[in-house]
Amino acid sequence: MDELLSPEQLLSSFSQLESEFRADVDGAADLAALQQVKTKYTGKKGLLTTGMKALSSIAEPERKKEFGRRLNDLKRAVEEAIRGREILLREGEKEKRLLTEKIDITLPGKAVPFGRRHPINQVLGEIKDIFVSMGFGIEDGPEVELDHYNFEALNIPKDHPARDMQDTFYVSDDVVLRTHTSPVQVRVMEKRRPPLKIIAPGKVYRCDADVSHTAMFHQVEGLMVDTGISFSDLKGVLELFIHIFFGKETPVRFRPSFFPFTEPSAEVDIGCVFCRGKGCRVCKTTGWLEVLGSGLVNPRVFDMAGYDPSRYSGFAFGMGVERMTMLKYGIDDIRLFYENDIRFLRQF
Repeated sequence: MDELLSPEQLLSSFSQLESEFRADVDGAADLAALQQVKTKYTGKKGLLTTGMKALSSIAEPERKKEFGRRLNDLKRAVEEAIRGREILLREGEKEKRLLTEKIDITLPGKAVPFGRRHPINQVLGEIKDIFVSMGFGIEDGPEVELDHYNFEALNIPKDHPARDMQDTFYVSDDVVLRTHTSPVQVRVMEKRRPPLKIIAPGKVYRCDADVSHTAMFHQVEGLMVDTGISFSDLKGVLELFIHIFFGKETPVRFRPSFFPFTEPSAEVDIGCVFCRGKGCRVCKTTGWLEVLGSGLVNPRVFDMAGYDPSRYSGFAFGMGVERMTMLKYGIDDIRLFYENDIRFLRQF
């Protein structure tokens, strides 16, 4: 019964239509075929839909009532039959997939490569953990910094070489990309009163790029302020840090140096990790490697931060995380950290 029937034809052939649709439903071998059957009977131009539209053309009320009743009964029967057949077909397809797509759990699995923390992040985390275990807090600050905090408040005057355009990225005359994380120390001192015991890890920027320098790198700077802080406290903290980080047998020495924001100042060296003090190309045959700078906070820095230098004293230090990582793992080219070569990174 593929042709569309008139109301009179439908009324006289309901039995035949019902048997035909049941045969069509039972004969649908898959969901696509069942959809065609559904369209044939209940679609926009389907047999039952056409019959419903023809209902309005029947004038006699009794005949119209009978036609509507039988048509609704047939429609319910069609929908139930299609729904039941759809459930059976879906179950059948599911069973088929379970048989064809089953996994042999005795086969060896495929290895999924796991990522690792970048060596710089690993070392940065280790440095933080060591200082936190000593009671230091962690502070952060802006990477785009005011000239005042990056230079002036740290006793670095206008004519200091660090302000040269070859050393510093200037955003404007009064704004720079910070060249160290020391501005964080100044910002903290302006907001808090002693005692202070903090480290300031983060990215810094300088116009420099070669095998041992990059334009962006990481630093950790530290500050401790209280009454009665001396150079002995500085030595004790830094020696403990170095012995935890590099090992208890690592030799340590302090060399006089100069930094505008500390007085007195000292460079901290360790015994060369490559030649064990015998002298090599890396340590320039001296047997020593510089690892960080340090010193007692310059009284002028305290004055500008609003601290009384006659009452308070303190020490500060700073180190490059890339350098510490290179020394810890024996890496001789800083650029390897930023080339994203998986062969290099997976070693850590």
